[in-house]
Amino acid sequence: MAEHKLSVRDLLSFPALQLRVLAGESGLGRSVSWAHVSELEDPTPWLLGAEVIMTIGLAVPRAAARQRAYLERLDDAGVAALALSAQLHVPPLHRGFLQAAEERGMPVLEVPLAVPFIAVAQEVAAAVQESAEQRLGAQLQVFGALRWLAAERLDTAELFRRLEQLSGYQVFLCTPQGRPLVPGVPVPDPAVLPDSVEAPPTIPGGFALPVLAPGGPAGFLVAFEREGARPAGLAVVQHIATVAALHLAMVRQERETLRREGAETLAELLQDVLDPQTARRRLRRLAIEGEAVLLIVRGAGEDDLLGRLDELPYLLLTRGKERYLLGSPDLTQAVRTIPGVAAGMSRPFTPGESLRLAEREALWAVAKAEQSGRPLVAYGDDTTGRWLPEDPTVLRALVDHVLGAVLRYDATHNADLLLSVRT
Repeated sequence: MAEHKLSVRDLLSFPALQLRVLAGESGLGRSVSWAHVSELEDPTPWLLGAEVIMTIGLAVPRAAARQRAYLERLDDAGVAALALSAQLHVPPLHRGFLQAAEERGMPVLEVPLAVPFIAVAQEVAAAVQESAEQRLGAQLQVFGALRWLAAERLDTAELFRRLEQLSGYQVFLCTPQGRPLVPGVPVPDPAVLPDSVEAPPTIPGGFALPVLAPGGPAGFLVAFEREGARPAGLAVVQHIATVAALHLAMVRQERETLRREGAETLAELLQDVLDPQTARRRLRRLAIEGEAVLLIVRGAGEDDLLGRLDELPYLLLTRGKERYLLGSPDLTQAVRTIPGVAAGMSRPFTPGESLRLAEREALWAVAKAEQSGRPLVAYGDDTTGRWLPEDPTVLRALVDHVLGAVLRYDATHNADLLLSVRT
């Protein structure tokens, strides 16, 4: 059975407190985590969310516009309710203030002069103490996720499913732009993302926290309370964000290892030094199976490519100002969106075959892309190569006949005769 959480309505039911609702009755179901006195006009930098803010009135501005802004600021920070002491320093409450409370469902309560604020705080503290052990237990179990990462090698979806069960939240991860951060974890609605990593963590229904990484924040973790669950609070969500950062570092390290291995394999394939069986085995390990193409990309930095190809299996090798890409034909959809790019694609081939012919096709196609100003040209899709024979054996013999001596001289002497011919 789900644990009952303290609500603003519960506080109204405590006879000793004698609270009265001035406005915002539709928000009486809001959860309460603490009660605290604040006479600051803007206490939000020091709030975590779900607090009852109590004031004798010094914090409440007198001007109508500032009163409304005060209430909206508290509501945006996730405050559960505003409690005003009667007959002390509360200025006259303007219609706009009360109207904003009604519109937002932000409870505004009146505390009788005979009831000290400490009595309200004690009632809240006693009620929330019951869930303290559950919250601490959840924190300790979330730390156990570090052991799962090291020992059980859980996939990302299973790891975060366990964290959701422990914490009582539904978890989302995304980059600062709202794109997926790690595979297997959904992205939140971009509208809930904070404007900066310095923003308060509380959002309606949960929390939004930065996921830190070397060089700056990698993205955000958004956690919404699950209906019927026992949400364990901000501290647990902060621990989940730490686990997400560690997991992201592991994923990035693994990707970088595979990327280096892929570059080495592609270099050997282009040099034609791998036998087909070894080539196919390596490509399967790098998730390159089925129909493949070779692309040669000019005018794009490596970061441009990596940012767009993150979810696709590929091999990437940099040669001077050219990027060689080997993967499925789906790579073209990502490559053609890069500003200022010129790319040429070979005809599809079976992974493990020699890349000599595919490289020549991609080189001819990228030259055509540069001449025409098109972002991507696929070999054989226009008149560029129609005069050439289609049979690979005949085409290879033609190239060897015309350029064989030049290619052999360049290979033997590390020369640039072929570059001169192109020029």
